[in-house]
Amino acid sequence: MFRCALLTLSVALAGVTAAAQQPGKSDDKKDPQAKFEPRSKPGAGQKFLEQFVGDWDVTKTFHPRTGEPTKTKGECRQKMIHDGRFLQSEFTFAGDNGTTTGTGQIGFEPETGKFTSVWTDSRQTRMSFRQSDEKFDGQKIVLIGKELGGGAKDGRRSQTTTTFDADRKTIVHRQHAIDADGKERLVMELVLTRKVPPAPAK
Repeated sequence: MFRCALLTLSVALAGVTAAAQQPGKSDDKKDPQAKFEPRSKPGAGQKFLEQFVGDWDVTKTFHPRTGEPTKTKGECRQKMIHDGRFLQSEFTFAGDNGTTTGTGQIGFEPETGKFTSVWTDSRQTRMSFRQSDEKFDGQKIVLIGKELGGGAKDGRRSQTTTTFDADRKTIVHRQHAIDADGKERLVMELVLTRKVPPAPAK
């Protein structure tokens, strides 16, 4: 009987070990969608984007091909969404033609080391898509304009570069147009300055 009890205990322990070695089955029951779309966790890019969170004063400078640059003042609120996986930026600008708004979302894929962003605004119905060509270097975000359903159109290719100053109080975002010869021309610059929180009431 003692030998039979040991045999039963061994079988039971083997079953527990086998179950522990196959966590995927229980996970599949909890999240059946994971088989088709595996989950991914935030990475180094998200850590960088977290520093953008907050309220900002914005100065937008547009550089036309001819004539003097024009400046527009605005504000921006940035926050991480979807459990810290994406940064959402809400812009508001007040100009001579009234108020315009814009929304940007950017994410980072640790598997590829690249960023992808989308931009929409109240000026047009076109959505702007951008993606990194090179892996994130830990210092700046470089994105290239992309066209869905084909290559970038002539005259519409662009590159944006986003950098932080040393004290993390200023973001500089520059957009360059790229012509057919590969030459770059500065089109727009956004300078975001972190707002100083109001002093506590005495």
